[in-house]
Parts: sequence; structure tokens; C-alpha cells
Amino acid sequence: MFFPRLRRHAKWMFVFLALVFGLGFVIFGIGSDQGTGIGDLLRDQGVGSDTPSLEEARERVEKNPNNAKAQRDLATALTVEGKTDEAIVALTRFTGLRPRDESALRELAGLYLTKANRRQQDAEIAQQRANYLTGGSTFTEPLQLPEGATLEPDPIVEAVSTEANKSVSAAYTAAQLAFRSAAEAYEKVVLLAPKDPNIQLELGQTAQRSGDFPRAIEAYERFVELAPDDPSTPIVKQQIKQLKAQATQQPG
Repeated sequence: MFFPRLRRHAKWMFVFLALVFGLGFVIFGIGSDQGTGIGDLLRDQGVGSDTPSLEEARERVEKNPNNAKAQRDLATALTVEGKTDEAIVALTRFTGLRPRDESALRELAGLYLTKANRRQQDAEIAQQRANYLTGGSTFTEPLQLPEGATLEPDPIVEAVSTEANKSVSAAYTAAQLAFRSAAEAYEKVVLLAPKDPNIQLELGQTAQRSGDFPRAIEAYERFVELAPDDPSTPIVKQQIKQLKAQATQQPG
């Protein structure tokens, strides 16, 4: 689901969250983010005009890894170039040097969400590819076998299915880990801005995507407490009810 109103802390984050959460919480139901990644949004806002090139940023970090500004510039340059994994590393180092930089923590969470979104797309593509490659066997006429005889599985179909399952599982696991990392980044922002309802909303959405329903419920309830008159509150309350119902059905 997508809550109709998110307070704007930064233009790029507002747009990004709309893209990530706009198509719901269904696994593999996320649309393509091509052309609308963080790098594109940073370019649209002119980010990079005062930032060194990627090569320059790398050189500065190599010379002084503990220079917070150098790490921040490197993270920005990497993000603009679409190198999400490397940008996460650089921004994580920066937040280690500047743990109270709320903007950087928000951006770090956004990078993890980008990574999670792409890994989910990878899983969906792998599943579609497997369906395509093994689809022919579904429509062949069944063989008439003697009574009691069994047909051995097609080794090619079996191999393709096994490989596809591995790819889907790996991509899905990577997505879940990225969602959890994004939630951890939001947790740090919550400590810096405990009375900001929007952070609670973002944390709740991310925790829900990671499968951590108790944490999502807690964040959503905190949002309702902080913003009882927000237009999103009735929808959030409904989401809380649904999550509590789902939580009771989970094993263990």
C-alpha cells in the first residue's frame, strides 16, 4: 500500500519512497525503477556540480580514508553513477565518522531500498525465465505408459528449475537483507528525531517489507501517536490491524 501523504524532508527521498512503496507490499510486485533511481534524482537536482568526479573522489579517499567529506563525496559520486553497492560502503563509512548526520542516514536507507528493489526484480526475472524455459514441457501430450510404469523426470527441465530456484532464493534473500539494513538505518534516524512521525512511517514500511511485523507495528503505532490527525492515520490504523492478524498466523 502507499500512504497518500508523506511529509517532505528532501525532494529526492519523497520521490524515491513514492516509487518504492507506491505499488504495494506484495513480493515481486514492484515496478521497474529504470530511469528513476537515486542517481537520476540527484542529477535532476543538480547534485554533482560542486562534487568531485568519481576518479577524484576515489583518490581523495585513498589518501585519507578517515576524511568524512571525502567519503561523503565518494558516496555521492558513486550514487550518481548508479554504483549502489559501492555507494553504500562509502556512505556507511561516512556515517561511522558522522553518526549524527541525519541526512546521510536517510540517504543510506534509500540506497538499501534501491538495492532491495533491484534484487526483487532479479528474482522475478529469474522466475519468469524459468517459466519460459520449462513452459514447453507443460503443453506436450502426456505419454501413454504401460500400467505401473513411471516416466523419469526430464533432466533438462529439472536442471533449469533447480538453477532458477537457486537464483530466485539468492535474490530474495539479498532483498530481505537490504530491507533489514534500511530499517537499521531508519532506527538510527529515529534516535536522532524521535518525535518525527514521517521517520516512524518510513521505518514501519521498511520493517514490513523485511518481514519484521512486530517492529513495523510498533513504528506504525508510534506514527499514529505522533500524528493522530494526519490524513494517512486511518490507513495506517488499518494496516496495523492487518499486520497483527498476519503476525498471529506466523509460526513460532
